[in-house]
Amino acid sequence: MDFGLVLQADPPASRVISLMKRAERNGFAYGWTFDSAVLWQEPFVIYSQILANTTTLKVGPMVTNPGTRTWEVTASTFATLNDMFGNRTVCGIGRGDSAMRVAGRKPNTLARISEAMKVIRDLGSGREADLGGGTVVRFPWIKPGAELPVWMAAYGPKALKMTGEEADGFILQLADLYLTEYMVKAVKDAAVAAGRDPAEVTVCVAAPAYVTEDDSPEALAHAREQCRWFGGMVGNHVADLVSKYGEHSAAVPEELTDYIKAREGYDYSHHGRAGNPDTQFVPDEIVDRFCLIGPVEKHIEKLEALRALGVDQFAVYDMHDAQEAVIEAYGSRVIPAVNG
Repeated sequence: MDFGLVLQADPPASRVISLMKRAERNGFAYGWTFDSAVLWQEPFVIYSQILANTTTLKVGPMVTNPGTRTWEVTASTFATLNDMFGNRTVCGIGRGDSAMRVAGRKPNTLARISEAMKVIRDLGSGREADLGGGTVVRFPWIKPGAELPVWMAAYGPKALKMTGEEADGFILQLADLYLTEYMVKAVKDAAVAAGRDPAEVTVCVAAPAYVTEDDSPEALAHAREQCRWFGGMVGNHVADLVSKYGEHSAAVPEELTDYIKAREGYDYSHHGRAGNPDTQFVPDEIVDRFCLIGPVEKHIEKLEALRALGVDQFAVYDMHDAQEAVIEAYGSRVIPAVNG
């Protein structure tokens, strides 16, 4: 199993770069950041520095979207980084929850994501692409061997189906075992139905991880409070699904939708941050199911269960008060145990 580190691009950028260097030293293979132009600094500028200060770490957004940048600009940015540092980027893409809403726009449609994925992947891999209206372009400066995988974030049935049909990878932002099994199966089944080898779709589960010294009530309570924000972030996407499919729908598991009944609103100024006041509705049970908290042994146990469900990468959301400690604990004890 590969491991990734997910950070917000908060200033100073030097700290983001430092944490990514620490992650690589501890056996992490991927470095991800949020991508929301109003809330955080520009990630692609920071990627250049991360890549220059690491050797093998692959970087990318979790996730960008097709609405805040034109597609040829997105593709050119990835392709430039790959030309400079050697195919070490991944384009994670989704609807654009915070990036679009904070700018006063609606998240992108699946049809738009589908079109964007094709253009970004083709241009970033040195092939020509139609930008619309018959305008076909190709980057003349790309060298042979360039490649740009595109991984799609998804929760709902139509998005899961499209991921299996079109994406190189699937990003699932929760670590609940039941829902992971349900959604990975939906993606893999869609790949098979589309005539693809399901093994070609990389599965990345991303969730907060908080390592405690023991499983005392006090230690677990603190860990839950540091990670409760995640249930609120996921709840934004779940609320969209409930709005589209209804509160009780065979299209969306109730195990996913039940917990947002007490959700009253969401202020993106606290997005993805410990102590988010808009996430008090998230119950402890959801924190435990969606995240990895507790002593090292509990992390290893859950990671092995996720791997058995077909998960290829676990990406650690590291937004809490123990960033360095979690990276070190994973590097010294968790990753070696999981990967033998």
